[in-house]
Amino acid sequence: MIVEVKNLIKRYKDVLVIDHLQLSIQEGSILGLLGPNGAGKTTTIRVLTGLTGYEAGDIQMFGKPFALHEMDIKRQIGIVPQEIAIFEDMPAYDNVQYFARLYGLRGSLLKERVEEALAFTGLLDKAKSLPKHFSGGMKRRLNIACAIAHHPKLIIMDEPTVGIDPHSRNHIMESIRELNRRGSTIIYTSHYMEEIEELCSSIVIMDHGRVIAQGTKEELKALVATEEKILIECSNRHYTLVDNIRQIPGVRQCELNGGKLTVTSQKEYKNVSKIIDCMSRLETEIGSLYVEKSTLEDVFLTLTGRRLRD
Repeated sequence: MIVEVKNLIKRYKDVLVIDHLQLSIQEGSILGLLGPNGAGKTTTIRVLTGLTGYEAGDIQMFGKPFALHEMDIKRQIGIVPQEIAIFEDMPAYDNVQYFARLYGLRGSLLKERVEEALAFTGLLDKAKSLPKHFSGGMKRRLNIACAIAHHPKLIIMDEPTVGIDPHSRNHIMESIRELNRRGSTIIYTSHYMEEIEELCSSIVIMDHGRVIAQGTKEELKALVATEEKILIECSNRHYTLVDNIRQIPGVRQCELNGGKLTVTSQKEYKNVSKIIDCMSRLETEIGSLYVEKSTLEDVFLTLTGRRLRD
């Protein structure tokens, strides 16, 4: 594990923001960190990066106790904050160089890494340009360049695609995959569920300062997948079709709207074949059949009572 957090507690005055948090992050993974507003995600990130203290708990990063090796650990972390953190009146090259120097890069290695980071984010041709003239997406990409020039083992990205154009979003998404392929472990927070599904090998859902679920997207979906929705296009319908399907054990609901039949059934009954048999007996032709599975949004809503973007 590249990160192990045990029984972490953080308070702001009388408010318990992180409540005995348990979190493990495997090296080489892209971890999606989800939670409604106020769940404790940002505070957790601030603690892991040393930007704020904590009252109790144990943090191990890169196999070392954070409290004893804080400076060494920080050198191996790259941070892409939610709020863009660049100097608007300083050329893009100088922005990346400034942050790379903070991590100890000097001389020819510094020059090499700055140019590499700008090329990686598609900004090398803008090296001498001022960010105040950049689009929102270009500023986000420069933010990433500043965070990766020192080749961090762990990259923390907090809402890196907020308010940007589709081209820049796609560029950032592919950049994240490439950084991961090159060996970086990534913690990724987003209010866009489709990004989490597309990128992340493991997902953590937080609420009220605690981890309430962790696993792959398939494992999380299995937590709430007690029902399945079966969508069928049909023709030559028998007038008793809906009544007959409703009699099948485990069927919760059956509705016919035009030529589309929607059946909600308890998953454990495995009723798809029984529904097909019923339709065959009533000489109802099936045009297409689709079983709608639970989504991550369903999981999030079930566990937190809120939608991700609420």
